[in-house]
Amino acid sequence: MNLHRLLEARAAQGRPVRVALIGAGKFGSMYLSQARRTPGLQIFAVADLAPDRARASLARTGWEAERYAAKSLDDAVKNGTTCVTDDAMRAIAHPAAEVVIDATGHPAAGIAHALACCREKKHIVMVNVEADALAGPLLARRAAEAGIVYSLAYGDQPALICELVDWARTIGFRVVAAGKGTKYLPSYHASTPKTVWGHYGFTEEMVAKGDFNAQMFNSFLDGTKSGIEMAAVANATGLTPSPTGLAFPPCGVDDLPRVLRPAVAGGSLHHAGQVEVVSSVERDGRPVFRDLRWGVYVTFAAESEYVRRCFQEYGIVADPSGEYAAMYKPSHLIGLELGVSVASAALRREATGAATGWRGDCVATAKRALKAGEMLDGEGGYTVWGKLMPAADSSAARALPIGLAHHVKLKRDIAEGRTVSWDDVEYDAGSEAVKVRREMEGMFGREGVMRAKIIETQMNAD
Repeated sequence: MNLHRLLEARAAQGRPVRVALIGAGKFGSMYLSQARRTPGLQIFAVADLAPDRARASLARTGWEAERYAAKSLDDAVKNGTTCVTDDAMRAIAHPAAEVVIDATGHPAAGIAHALACCREKKHIVMVNVEADALAGPLLARRAAEAGIVYSLAYGDQPALICELVDWARTIGFRVVAAGKGTKYLPSYHASTPKTVWGHYGFTEEMVAKGDFNAQMFNSFLDGTKSGIEMAAVANATGLTPSPTGLAFPPCGVDDLPRVLRPAVAGGSLHHAGQVEVVSSVERDGRPVFRDLRWGVYVTFAAESEYVRRCFQEYGIVADPSGEYAAMYKPSHLIGLELGVSVASAALRREATGAATGWRGDCVATAKRALKAGEMLDGEGGYTVWGKLMPAADSSAARALPIGLAHHVKLKRDIAEGRTVSWDDVEYDAGSEAVKVRREMEGMFGREGVMRAKIIETQMNAD
């Protein structure tokens, strides 16, 4: 617990950790609100395609105008201020940049920024989990080869899940499941930006007054964001998805050890060592008691009578057998917590979660019957939602990742509920994002098939 001390040391040395933030939307704004109060840290650049929006975010989060009035990046470094720019690549390449944050939410942009950080030898914190789900295993490997840190973003649920998994394993527990909570009903998979606000209970007046993006909010509701985030967690932790994807079992915090245990032990899991998301509502719409909608969890096994007794003696909630227990964090602070990743990368050279292999994928799945010639509109849109799938199955099906299912035209009809494949769409094989993704599939696909066979063998043995 020494990150704050290390930051104070950098402040005393007059050598702050200099950060370039790319993307001044909601997540970036939340980080800015805390960064201005963090010792030993300087946001020397805020890059956004709409600089005026970035300035508005700085003002809204409490920054005095003179603190972000630098005319150039060099001026910002010299005077300890911030330069607002629309040139992200120049900010990455600047010699003063130590840590780069991609908070754009755009998969192709995230890939481009990560590769630039590898070239320029700058640590990167990937708030952009969409890019990580699309090509994180390859990006993390490229970063390791470049000698930089590639990290998931603390405060976002995937990094917090990784932390819980690491905690459990570090103290000797076998992790049975890990994931997060959300609001889910099966009908939500068909939700569109036009219907989303009714599911959230937002009135037209509330939407008009707020800073709401219907397609983004819909991606949380229709299951896409859960699929993306659990793909990132699987790739970072070694846990794997069920062959049928996420089941979203209704579950409150007191029932985590009972529900998130293998089916052979009376639970809902396909196998031990699984990622799963729990729903905050029952299938009939009733609220779950003590739900985990905003939180994260890990379940783990005792594997000894002594540990089972310890669970009981210290009030650890366990399943009826006493074998399975859980720990959870009831909420997350999103961008307000991002400073942990920045400090960890710069001062410890350690990621707060990063892909170590390709185990999970989030693939485009038809929301309705689609016709040849239609244009897919990606995450949270009207045409497809993102379903979690084991990477080996995705590779075998030549599944189209949800991160590349935007502005691509269908070549043939697709039935409702069917996975869209590369062969079903016209895509630009020359784009950087497509090339990186296809390279990752070739590099990691065989490893995923081998892992799937090992898991199947272990399950048959059990």
